[in-house]
Amino acid sequence: MATPRTVAFHTLGCKLNYSETSAISRLFEDNGYLAVKFSEPADIYVINTCSVTEFADKKCRKTVRQALRKSPDAFVVVIGCYAQLKPDEIADIEGVDMVLGAAQKFRILEYVDDLSKSPGKGMVKAGEVKEANNFTHAFSFGDRTRSFLKVQDGCDYKCTFCTIPLARGKSRSDTMDSVVERACKIAAMGVKEIVLTGVNIGDFGNGTEVIEGVRPKKEALFVDLVKALDDVEAIERFRISSIEPNLLTDEIIEYVAQSKRFVPHFHIPLQSGNNKQLRMMRRRYKRELYADRVATIKRLMPHCCIGVDVIVGFPGETEEDFLETYRFVNELDISYLHVFTYSERVNTPAAEMENPVPMAERRRRNEMMRILSEKKRRHFYAQHENSTRSVLIETNKSDGKMVGLTDNYIKVLLENDPVLENTICKVGLSEVLPDGTMKGEIVNVGKEFLV
Repeated sequence: MATPRTVAFHTLGCKLNYSETSAISRLFEDNGYLAVKFSEPADIYVINTCSVTEFADKKCRKTVRQALRKSPDAFVVVIGCYAQLKPDEIADIEGVDMVLGAAQKFRILEYVDDLSKSPGKGMVKAGEVKEANNFTHAFSFGDRTRSFLKVQDGCDYKCTFCTIPLARGKSRSDTMDSVVERACKIAAMGVKEIVLTGVNIGDFGNGTEVIEGVRPKKEALFVDLVKALDDVEAIERFRISSIEPNLLTDEIIEYVAQSKRFVPHFHIPLQSGNNKQLRMMRRRYKRELYADRVATIKRLMPHCCIGVDVIVGFPGETEEDFLETYRFVNELDISYLHVFTYSERVNTPAAEMENPVPMAERRRRNEMMRILSEKKRRHFYAQHENSTRSVLIETNKSDGKMVGLTDNYIKVLLENDPVLENTICKVGLSEVLPDGTMKGEIVNVGKEFLV
């Protein structure tokens, strides 16, 4: 019996990328390949890229070099957003054998099954990289505790700083019945929590197409999907990955507040806390709407975790503009920030705007916001000292501890007990630890502690 060819995967970027990498990995395994860790020698390396920032592009080059150090004769395939936007640039990276764009990455086996290492053989030329216009199913599976389920792809928004619509195409969605079916399939694998992912997840229902010959019975909005998934008893938790503030309606917030399975956690991109920058970014809301969304969530779910995306150093952002954003975020009752330093992206309107912010100043502002984020996170954690919450216990750590996440996204450190892995338990939260996690202790022993 022949030894199966080995394939290794590395993912850069968002949860959506992770779901797609996992789906592609299953394609290989279903066709006789052996998936190995990226740190191990392999016959084929697949690198799924992001291109949100300039750093992500550089990370791709570094990752290619890391792969070839392990296996100099390996076949290297680069897929994802960077591959869609800059195929010629990637094709010129030493060691890259194939570049597959958005419309091609799920046909990867057609390209690599019989390829040898002959120079240039099998290279998908840059001119063949085309925009995707169909929805392709994907979900991640690997750690057993949590799965990222793709429900939407692409974006019709025209934010001036963003290349994602160029990389991922127009907004399109899965059908509601299909998502529910996949959630049940994931549950059968033993997964306890599903994170719903997409490029613009609140746009679910727009651009829904015929998939595998089946046309949806009716148009469904994201709130309809939330309600349908709340009845999937086999999954104990659903989490919404990220949703635009103008699409996060009162109806969604009110439903999550009384939901059986959707956890009290929202990640809501803000990008800037002043309306001048929001207009220049072509965001579809003002800061007043954002503040209203946060106030509504906290009124209905005081314990809810709220994450925020912020971009610093956008063209034309003065020191006064930045401080206005800083003060606005500081006054919001939110839990943590994802801070992005603005970087010029080719083919975006923002790259041509006047008054760019010096890079050193962008970095200074980033550091200020990151410090604020840590203060916000610790304050949110401290509010839960001496309380009890449900925790999904995930992994063993090398120091003999276990980690888990509460329903409202607090990272908890517990004493090691392998029996508890992939269970949801009632845990007492005592104090915020120096490393930023929270110390937890199982409330009861025996079967009664399981939720």
